[in-house]
Amino acid sequence: MTVWRTGDAGVVLAGLAAVIALGAHAWSRGPAERAIVRAAGSIVETPALTRAHTVSVKGPLGMTLIEIEPGRARIARDPSPRQLCVRQGWLSQAGDTALCLPNQVSLEIRGRDTLHDTLAY
Repeated sequence: MTVWRTGDAGVVLAGLAAVIALGAHAWSRGPAERAIVRAAGSIVETPALTRAHTVSVKGPLGMTLIEIEPGRARIARDPSPRQLCVRQGWLSQAGDTALCLPNQVSLEIRGRDTLHDTLAY
């Protein structure tokens, strides 16, 4: 049987509040501002996400069509056989990415702050 003392509830509540605050900070991503379009590892275009337009990118398998609307972007059409990058749908938060690996085309969304999902050393 556990006996709670006077400060136990306060310590538990403070710890829970700290975990929630740190979790919210760690998983918060900024708003989308710019798309980074790459083909064969090189940056092809960096359009702002302020107006609707399309970008066509040539890869080894053919053309990839990227749709951009205010605040979001997606890969609308790609010649890759499994269509995994197309199934990613709309990307709207900084750090979101869609990779069309067979066609060597990628789309990344960037915001004001650059976040890293892994650290290299």
